[in-house]
Amino acid sequence: MPIKINDKLPAKESLENENIFVMTETRAKTQDIRPLKIVILNLMPTKVTTETQLLRMLSNSPLQIDIELLQTATHKASHADETHMLTFYKTFDEIKENKYDGMIVTGAPVEQLEFEEVDYWPELCRIFEWSKTSVYSTFHICWGAQAGLYYHYGIPKYNLPKKVFGVFPHKPLDLFHPLMRGFDDTYFVPHSRHTETRFSDIALCKSLQILSYSEMSGIHLISDLDCRNFFATGHSEYDADTLAREYFRDKAKGLDISIPYNYFPDDDPTKKPLMTWRNVGTLMFTNWLNYFVYQRTPYDINKI
Repeated sequence: MPIKINDKLPAKESLENENIFVMTETRAKTQDIRPLKIVILNLMPTKVTTETQLLRMLSNSPLQIDIELLQTATHKASHADETHMLTFYKTFDEIKENKYDGMIVTGAPVEQLEFEEVDYWPELCRIFEWSKTSVYSTFHICWGAQAGLYYHYGIPKYNLPKKVFGVFPHKPLDLFHPLMRGFDDTYFVPHSRHTETRFSDIALCKSLQILSYSEMSGIHLISDLDCRNFFATGHSEYDADTLAREYFRDKAKGLDISIPYNYFPDDDPTKKPLMTWRNVGTLMFTNWLNYFVYQRTPYDINKI
């Protein structure tokens, strides 16, 4: 089954070129099926890239998905085309009366700021509070995960002495949890962050469960006990060249950046990186959609 998107969204061409099954709104209106309504709060500066990455992850489910893109009104995206934002994105005030089966909150390049120092933090708090009664299940990614953990549970983040940067091995701690169904005993996830959420803080919160962990990069997946909120500290949605682009960008700026761990063959930046995480990333998002959105959300979306 396809993922339903706006007919003119730039990601459409890229996804169709990869033989990913997408359906335009025009075609979807002829089908008598209620799609899952998913809203993506895109906090990343590279809007089109992030849209495409997430849509790729969501497209491998046998479910029809109706996507809406959400931006913050209190922060103008400086790296995004204004026409693109006006055409494809809505603000919270435009969607706050709606109900959604699921929501994705992306990362953001603000992790070294205190949460309250982020200019759109009050608006994000409004969205988090609204999601408690208007969204059935929310998936938070990287800084979005840290922000969600802080808002909902008071879990702090901590600065790291060195950036966690590369593709790290992780171990599932509960292979019987539906989100982890089909995961290998060891799986890989890209990370790119200067801060961390600590195991000891999560362990003290009786409302949360740690689902996977890495000896090198720390916690990866966290769930609340109701399975309504999920938190991922890494970026399973990343493209094969995302870390490379970040590495070469920072090198060109003269910044002190290490070669990403376990990424370039032989740690040689002249060699093409290998994609080692796409399968588990696709599986993770498919499991979320299937077990925690599709199978649990009410058919009458207004009853969420």
